[in-house]
Amino acid sequence: MTVSKSIPCVCKNRHQYYKSSHCPTCPVCEEQRKPVAGFAALLAAPARRALENAGIRTLQQLAQKNEADILTLHGMGPSSIPKLREALKSAGLVFNKK
Repeated sequence: MTVSKSIPCVCKNRHQYYKSSHCPTCPVCEEQRKPVAGFAALLAAPARRALENAGIRTLQQLAQKNEADILTLHGMGPSSIPKLREALKSAGLVFNKK
């Protein structure tokens, strides 16, 4: 059994935290930028970042993509798709079928 050591880190905003991986994401900064409304608020942070990194910030932009393309994004998991489908449906939109 391997024991992962926590590494002390400091982000660009000077938050101090410990990580057991080399992921540069600061948990304090991530919590502060978590949306409180909109479809992105339904998603976990990795899925939210995956959409942001792909340039998808609105439901209209999301509706231009198909589910398979969204699932290929790093950080997007299958449990996010039903949440995204529901958000699209509530706006009268659907994923692109192509």
